[in-house]
Amino acid sequence: MPNFKSFRGTITLISDFKISVNDETGCYKLMSVQDGVGNVVNFVVSPTTYFVNHVTVTIGDSVTGYYDADAPTPMIYPPQFRAIVIAKDTHHQNVKVDYFDSHLLSRDGNLKLNISQYTPILLTNNQFFTKNPANRYLIVLYGPTTMSIPAQTTPYQVIVMC
Repeated sequence: MPNFKSFRGTITLISDFKISVNDETGCYKLMSVQDGVGNVVNFVVSPTTYFVNHVTVTIGDSVTGYYDADAPTPMIYPPQFRAIVIAKDTHHQNVKVDYFDSHLLSRDGNLKLNISQYTPILLTNNQFFTKNPANRYLIVLYGPTTMSIPAQTTPYQVIVMC
């Protein structure tokens, strides 16, 4: 069961990343992200990394990278994590990547989803998901929330991570 954590900052470098000595595929990228206080994280971006809204990111973009904090990682500085989800930061949209239980409450207990009949529920390949999204890992795109604990929102979109 993945334990999703995130790191937010500005992209300072994007380069090819070899996964083996003879790898010339160019299918993997190393993305360096620096936050506002000088902390740096390197994300390994693979062909399976999901980019929210299928955007292309470049140096200078503000992004949030989500990774599995329990996955094995090399003991190097700066830390290097395999990016599972990358979201380009926008002012009108929040993103939450987490496990949501049978009540659509996030595992950390901070967000409860109130899905309407108009909320698109999709798979990562942009096809409609026709089952109940509860008890699954979700990428949730949302706007305003209530001031309650947990915060509640009607999401703009839900992406199911199968």
